[in-house]
Amino acid sequence: MLEYRVSARRIDPGESVARTESAQVRLATGLTGPVDAFNPAELLLASIAACMIKGIERVIPLLAFSLDGVEVFLHAVRQDDPPRIVSIDYELVVDTDEADQRLDLLHKNVRKYGTISNTVALGTRLNGVIRRAS
Repeated sequence: MLEYRVSARRIDPGESVARTESAQVRLATGLTGPVDAFNPAELLLASIAACMIKGIERVIPLLAFSLDGVEVFLHAVRQDDPPRIVSIDYELVVDTDEADQRLDLLHKNVRKYGTISNTVALGTRLNGVIRRAS
């Protein structure tokens, strides 16, 4: 089994920093945190996006899939009482000349093997589409 470790420390009333052994991310943790840092909901969405892009990187050699780029767009809806994210919608945009069937295969692999996306999907509605870049 793989294990992950992150520590986080409060910098001031509006900002914190999360660290791993060799990287760090600024966090907007106050009521009016810095606008150039991720708040917790944005960090969750960024984690899902990173998971999907990493999943694509993992399967493109296995599928011999050719692409020039990937973008992920996410939208979350939060309810107030109790506070939680109730839904996340995403759009994977792939710059590729591969056939539609192969694009769908790529999407199936991303959804099947995504550690973060699979974990999030257990607790909220996670729906999305894949499309070719125009």
